[in-house]
Amino acid sequence: MAILTKEEAKKIIDKVLAYSKADETSVNISGGRTGNIRYARNSVSTSGESNDLSLAVTAVFGKRSGTATINEFDDQSLEKTVRRAEEIARLAPENSEYVPMLGPQNYLNTNAYAESTAKIDPDFRAKAAFDSIDPCRKKNLTAAGYLEDSAGFSAIGNSKGLVGYSKATSVDFSITVRTADGTGSGYAIRDVNDAGTLSTKAATEVAMQKALASSAARALEPGKYTVILEPAAAIDLLQNMMRSMDARNADEGRSFLSKKGGETRLGEKLFDERVSIYSDPTNPEIPGSPYAGDGRPQEKVTWVEKGVVKNMTYSRYWAEKKGVKATPPPSGFILQGGTQSLADLIKGTEKGILVTRFWYIRAVDPQTLLYTGLTRDGTFYIENGQIKFPVKNFRFNESPIIMLNNLEALGKPIRVNGSLIPPMKIREFTFTSLSDAV
Repeated sequence: MAILTKEEAKKIIDKVLAYSKADETSVNISGGRTGNIRYARNSVSTSGESNDLSLAVTAVFGKRSGTATINEFDDQSLEKTVRRAEEIARLAPENSEYVPMLGPQNYLNTNAYAESTAKIDPDFRAKAAFDSIDPCRKKNLTAAGYLEDSAGFSAIGNSKGLVGYSKATSVDFSITVRTADGTGSGYAIRDVNDAGTLSTKAATEVAMQKALASSAARALEPGKYTVILEPAAAIDLLQNMMRSMDARNADEGRSFLSKKGGETRLGEKLFDERVSIYSDPTNPEIPGSPYAGDGRPQEKVTWVEKGVVKNMTYSRYWAEKKGVKATPPPSGFILQGGTQSLADLIKGTEKGILVTRFWYIRAVDPQTLLYTGLTRDGTFYIENGQIKFPVKNFRFNESPIIMLNNLEALGKPIRVNGSLIPPMKIREFTFTSLSDAV
């Protein structure tokens, strides 16, 4: 397995730095094992495993930088890579926004590595696929799924004394189930660090229920509806919003956080007061990397508190220009919710639409974060607290900013795509047209 210990990685980094003749040099080593299994029409189509180990060297002369990568670790190859990075740096144009490399940093212990995941083998993947395919086959349903597991490490170091090391594991699983006549479709997704907490059978049962329930969908008129967004639907719009919290874009008038006159909406109440969003790389449910790609420590950061924007992300250059702390984007985030389950939210809805997930999302207006996309794999009409019948899919036009101002209720957060997101009940969600897709 291509996972080096902290000591092994540091030994290589020190050797590379010793070869360097540049003003500044940084080294990044990463590696690990990745495995997968894919199936469609109730039959495995591909399966594999790979091991990889690579090293990147960045050399800097003044404000000129160059990077070279390699996957051979003998002394001659390492020195050759350093020389190549230096050669590229000398030829590169100056970067007027270059910021000198960081010195030593203190990193949090994030505990993102699980031995159960690191030990996954082909037998584990085969059983995971069987546990998903078999119940579908028995009910004359068709399954298509994908599982990918990884166990790896990263190590960083530079000529100014910065040293960092972390290990992480992950398992991602998605399943789509269709009825035999193709009119019903269900979907479920799971992602974990610890493979011991994953049940592909349980996830598949959810997708099976949705497939059976969504067959022979009826058409409803487009318009504004109260919706209940499952976490797999809400995450797409929320991730787009979190990726748009860059301070420079806001300062330069290209963001939903921009105001006329070059000011920003930092400190303003933009959302319902029940909306609080933060990131924490040490959270046991979604542990993240202890550092960003440029070596900055990842820390607990509050982005939105009771509807008020508290922080934005800053590159090191822009933070230096503005005289503030350089806050990197989070790897995952947590939207605080309540204690209600998805079923509780449905029971409390007089009339509305339940949305399993969105897909094919595209930006319409980046300054208002208006997006368009489609519902998919299980959309249902709710009346008097009960799911009455499946409905045909809709195209939507909506902004997460508006969405988080039309909030009616938040359920209990669950992990999805590396974040913790609650099911959300939203009023006046805009559906613009129907889609014939299942």
